[in-house]
Amino acid sequence: MLKNVIVGGTMCAAIVLGSARPVRAADRFEATSIKAVRPTLVDTVDALQKNNLKAARDAFGAFDSAWNGIEVYVNTRSMEMYNTLERQMQAKLTAGLNEANPNVPDLLAQAKAMLAKFDEAIAMVEHGEPLNPLYDDVARLRIVRAHLREVNPAMKAGSLDKARRSFDQFEAQWDSIEDLVKIRSREAYDTIEEQTDRAAQALKQPMPDVDRVTALVSGIMDEYNKIVAQVTREARGR
Repeated sequence: MLKNVIVGGTMCAAIVLGSARPVRAADRFEATSIKAVRPTLVDTVDALQKNNLKAARDAFGAFDSAWNGIEVYVNTRSMEMYNTLERQMQAKLTAGLNEANPNVPDLLAQAKAMLAKFDEAIAMVEHGEPLNPLYDDVARLRIVRAHLREVNPAMKAGSLDKARRSFDQFEAQWDSIEDLVKIRSREAYDTIEEQTDRAAQALKQPMPDVDRVTALVSGIMDEYNKIVAQVTREARGR
């Protein structure tokens, strides 16, 4: 920061050190994004404590979607932490919730253990050195994509309201990351824009054609994934 000071009777500009506040570790995009996922696990625990399996499944489904957005931070910092959270804890809890007769006390214990492990991941991020800033771009792309990933499963399950809601969320957030796509591939950007408009119109129909919507969404996803892969390679220096 420049500040006018008087030196020997002459006004001049001097640099004032320490005037800019550094970003605290807890305020970095990485940390805030991971902490934003935590409430979905809290909701899962709360639902299981109330023996509300539907609410627990919904909350854990929301975790799965949100986790996909930020998992890149965790597997970059610690593959061991990532494997424990996703391939062990998440996989086991998902299977248990989908059983015909779930063991709620056992699932509650698993959910609490997973929440505790997730808190360890948050602490790991807050105490770790900042990653390559490009990882934030990877996460931003994945966070927005998470909504798009929900559309086709919802369509196939007959949950039209869910499909429309998820697509609307994707469309609303697309503007926040479209420049990341455009500067890397104008072709991918144009395709996503065109297919998004078509999918939006298809979903507005009273009885949308499931095959048409899923094909359009898959086309968006194909182009989008190319950019995610490219930015991920850039972040990893490959």
